Amino acid sequence: MLIIDSKDCENIDKALKKYKKKFEKSKTLLQLRARQSFMKPSVERRTQVLKAIYRQQMANGDFES
Repeated sequence: MLIIDSKDCENIDKALKKYKKKFEKSKTLLQLRARQSFMKPSVERRTQVLKAIYRQQMANGDFES
């Protein structure tokens, strides 16, 4: 549960902006999306390895079009 401290004279838009920023930093939405479907640990590791290989190729300029 996110709690936003707001003053009585504070604009509602500023309070809403603080809430959205705090919500984004807490990564609640990412956790919710990750829990919607189960991925086997071996498949998850494989995707991480493939992403790392891709990033390395992009950094080295070895990618093929």
